[in-house]
Amino acid sequence: MTSDVSKTRFRSPTTLMIQGTTSDAGKSALVTALCRLFARQGYRIAPFKPQNMALNSAVAIDGGEIGRAQAVQAMAACIAPTTDMNPVLLKPNSDTGAQVIVHGQAVGNMNAKRYHYFKPELLTKVVEAHDRLVHQYDRVFVEGAGSAGEVNLREHDIANMGFAEAVDCPVILMADIDRGGVFAHLTGTVDVLSATEQKRIIGFIINRFRGDITLLEPGLKWLEERTGKPVLAVLPFLEEFHLEAEDGLSRGGNTGDSTRALQVVVPLVPRISNHTDLDPLRRHPEVAVRFCTSPNEAGEADLIILPGSKNTRADLAWLKSHGWEEHIARHLRYRGKVIGICGGFQMLGLAIDDPDGVEGTAGSSTGLGWLPLHTTLSSRKALARVKGAFIHDQTRCEGYEIHVGQSRATETIRRLIRCDDGHEDGMLSADNQIAGTYLHGIFDTPDALDSLLAWAGLRQREQYDYEKEREAQIDRISHALEQAWPSAINVFENIAQDTLLRRNR
Repeated sequence: MTSDVSKTRFRSPTTLMIQGTTSDAGKSALVTALCRLFARQGYRIAPFKPQNMALNSAVAIDGGEIGRAQAVQAMAACIAPTTDMNPVLLKPNSDTGAQVIVHGQAVGNMNAKRYHYFKPELLTKVVEAHDRLVHQYDRVFVEGAGSAGEVNLREHDIANMGFAEAVDCPVILMADIDRGGVFAHLTGTVDVLSATEQKRIIGFIINRFRGDITLLEPGLKWLEERTGKPVLAVLPFLEEFHLEAEDGLSRGGNTGDSTRALQVVVPLVPRISNHTDLDPLRRHPEVAVRFCTSPNEAGEADLIILPGSKNTRADLAWLKSHGWEEHIARHLRYRGKVIGICGGFQMLGLAIDDPDGVEGTAGSSTGLGWLPLHTTLSSRKALARVKGAFIHDQTRCEGYEIHVGQSRATETIRRLIRCDDGHEDGMLSADNQIAGTYLHGIFDTPDALDSLLAWAGLRQREQYDYEKEREAQIDRISHALEQAWPSAINVFENIAQDTLLRRNR
């Protein structure tokens, strides 16, 4: 099912771009697998995504904010993430607008139309970031965004073929067969591309296939004859495969059942951000996690978690209008525990002021009132990687801050974390029932997770190492790719060598 794909000359032969026919086709996972596969062979590898729209983000080693998927891909490549790996990040704060982050720093909020005309300026910055990576690493694997076939977004495109054309790199087109209609997805996408864009596609990868491959082979042959492009690999559907989501909870957020020892409920606020904070709980064998839009769905719980939010005051209003304030008050009366993370922490306080309209309409909101803090939002965003220890039991913990605004205590309080740089983070209520922190990723390390689960009421615990499982899952998808596409390294090397040979003639 493969053919010689090294006959086309590319200006950027050390860069390979993965584009999809749809969102959630598996682009993030494939780039992650490629990073680990090549890194195991001794290559210096870097991931790259020109433009990412996601509310799950991370703090890079150089202090800026990037998409969470690129941070995980950097882990797969065994390197530290930098802002060059995701030079443009869009964080939606409404149905028509988003905060625009360039090289890790917010440059303002823009509606879709304004951003569309800003993209030509961004293309230069995107190409510069890519070129810096090319000079530092042997190979750069690029993840496209959404679908390559969005003809309405072709003008000024920096996320898919617009970028590939700008740097002149080869492209693999990927489709998810589990959705159905895979051949229509692939042929339809190819058909709406321009002739030059079609030419740079070196082949297809079909993702999430289950069943007998021989039943698929007639379709693969038809596809190759119809398009003149080889099918490079058919990746299997991996049961229970987990990789931190780039954005939504599209493949299900709830885990476990009522038999699990610790029951956790998370109000699914409309602008939830960094829900990957909760992945260690979702994967823990003794914890059940339920994301609920209504308290009527919640049932009894040991712990309620208020997650991060991209529009804290709007999500606070949503909580109140949907009956969560009364539900949480009842939960506390029955001695349940509550923890707020970032925006959720701010909601637990007395008030949130947004005098400059940083997250929406300027104004003030009354908080839930369970912690004595007053938050004022400002345009300056706090971005930091943090290490420290829980004050109540000295357990080491770490995470990262991504938030706007500062919170001040209105009375003497118990702090939750003493950070290594000397400052203290979060709060713990006098009755030990309510906690809050600005740190994302607080559940990731085994000891910190164990400490917080003990605080929440899980008495006999099986220690769970989420970071170890994440590494195992990265290796798993990498091995699956290697088995499905054993010639991956050779194919890519042939492209690079052929281009270099032609240059030297």
